[in-house]
Amino acid sequence: MHAPIAYLFNGQTIATADVPLVPMAQLRQGVIELVAGGGHLSAFFAVGAEECFRMHAVVCVPQREQLAVLAADVSGDYPALTPECWPANWFEREIYEQTGIRPTAHRWLKPIRFQPRGRRAAVAAVAAVGDLDFFSMQGAEVHEVAVGPVHAGVIEPGHFRFQCHGETVHHLEISLGYQHRGIERAMAGGPDRRSLHYMQTLAGDSTIGHSGAYCAVMEALGEIQIPRAAETVRAAAAELERMANHIGDLGAMAGDVGFLPTLNYCGRIRGDVLNLTALICGNRFGRGLLSPGGVRFGLDEERRRKLLQGLASVQKDLGSALALMFDTPSVVARLEGTGVLSTDLARRIGLVGPAARACGLLNDVRSQLPYGAYRFDIVPAAAYPSGDCFARAYVRWLELDQSLAFIRRQLAAPGLEDGLLKPCPPPLPDRMVVALTEGFRGEICHVAATDRNGRFAFYKVIDPSFHNWFGLAQALRGQQISDFPLCNKSFNLSYCGHDQ
Repeated sequence: MHAPIAYLFNGQTIATADVPLVPMAQLRQGVIELVAGGGHLSAFFAVGAEECFRMHAVVCVPQREQLAVLAADVSGDYPALTPECWPANWFEREIYEQTGIRPTAHRWLKPIRFQPRGRRAAVAAVAAVGDLDFFSMQGAEVHEVAVGPVHAGVIEPGHFRFQCHGETVHHLEISLGYQHRGIERAMAGGPDRRSLHYMQTLAGDSTIGHSGAYCAVMEALGEIQIPRAAETVRAAAAELERMANHIGDLGAMAGDVGFLPTLNYCGRIRGDVLNLTALICGNRFGRGLLSPGGVRFGLDEERRRKLLQGLASVQKDLGSALALMFDTPSVVARLEGTGVLSTDLARRIGLVGPAARACGLLNDVRSQLPYGAYRFDIVPAAAYPSGDCFARAYVRWLELDQSLAFIRRQLAAPGLEDGLLKPCPPPLPDRMVVALTEGFRGEICHVAATDRNGRFAFYKVIDPSFHNWFGLAQALRGQQISDFPLCNKSFNLSYCGHDQ
């Protein structure tokens, strides 16, 4: 029996009572069929009281350019989706950690964040972060290497446990949660004056991506359409954010293979792009630019002129720095064949963003579920099929060219000076909305529902890194342990975005 499913456009609301409520067996089968048919599991989570939880599933269905939504009430264990739907793996570990409801037949129910687990007796105790039994191997010349959570650099904390035979990695287990701040719990009962700040700082390098999704949620719940010019400024800022991070990633990958010219050039050029964002709003990361109802800063002719001049300079310098890197045979040889993920494995894991597109998948919210200015100027997915570190670098280069051209087209639009912010009404009661944006790492998904008073009954955030950490672990299988820094940087996943 097929489960009833509600289909929504990106950023469309639905009455809470209209979300199809089905038996858990039907939800399970519905999600498995949608994903097997080419869908992508964007969100799967549980909310509710201590005795009964409501499971929500959101599946992106590119063929329809819509999101499939359905729910089920669960009070006890249920058959896991993971054995038949791998993208559910991380979600089901989170559900068990948060609620104590066990997805039976799931073989890897370890904590992903080590967060407080509620009052259910079975999971009342909170393990210390990182305190868990790691997978182990036995045999001659088998050894274990532990890295982190404190690393040799000013970077975020995470623990990596390698099972090696000689120099070959047979298994990598990743333990996170060191930066869990409880943002989703803090959002419940909102919105309030802190809500936008939480979204801007959830993952600092994705300020525009996450705050854009939050604004889309608020505008949908308030039933307003923001000015077209505000959508233009938002999209331009999002592409500047993508450019700054892609440039930084390419420079860091050059550094990891010992190619210092591109490393040094990209460090400076990234700063130039951040300064262009600061030219718009006064903050290099875009904080304070977006607000429910539009944007707080416009672009007069002088700012537009300086932005276009800055983009021309960036394009010239970046072209030279990246050509130097990609035209060097020793660099290309180091990137090719390292950290390979097949297209089939990437699809089965549920990768998103450049990591997915580097495996030949066309996953890109801007083209699959277009929103804002992307509805009128769709950016095609830039893909490359080899699935290795070279592909992950090359896709970033392609996207940099796309972003430069897109921003120039947006800056040619009229009326970007003022009138870019409308009052945003309070959220309507008893409504649910799903909003997706394409951050520089991939799909950002925000799911929110209001209670009868128009306050957030729950607010769920899925950062793209949530989908991709398992992909990094798979990319290391069969590699030399010395390949880890390069593979890790080629994914460049967010610890705080995952941990929240």
